[in-house]
Amino acid sequence: MYGRNLKAYNRTKLEAELLVASPYRITQMLFEGFIERVNQAKGYMQSNDLALKANYITKAIGILNGLQGAVDVSYNEELGNRIIGLYEYMKDRLNDANINNTTEPLDEVIKLITPIKEAWDQIPEDVREEQNAAITKHFAEIDAAQKERNRKGFAYND
Repeated sequence: MYGRNLKAYNRTKLEAELLVASPYRITQMLFEGFIERVNQAKGYMQSNDLALKANYITKAIGILNGLQGAVDVSYNEELGNRIIGLYEYMKDRLNDANINNTTEPLDEVIKLITPIKEAWDQIPEDVREEQNAAITKHFAEIDAAQKERNRKGFAYND
């Protein structure tokens, strides 16, 4: 009973945080969640709970998909493509860990993601605010354009 209540509380807390989180904070939460899921998968692998191991590896891959989708190659195409390639490699390693039931690939992806997360955590506040404002403006423009198409009755045409 206590465990279920704690899960519900944590889920509600997370949902509330996401409602007000900046794009920077959401990405930071993805990094944190990824590391947590990989460590949980490792724990379940070590306790020989293969179903939960697979579940948490799948969740970690889903988070990598989210991180990969957030990469904007328009700022620096070469760097963006390298990061996307690194995320693809990590997904391959997670699948290797799942298939072969070995922890080495899990340790490897943690070692690969940690410097990226640490660099993300070190982004200066003024840069965060500038990027958050740019992202917010970009999505506001998309929303305004969609509303205008809807107003004109062209909801399904570009």
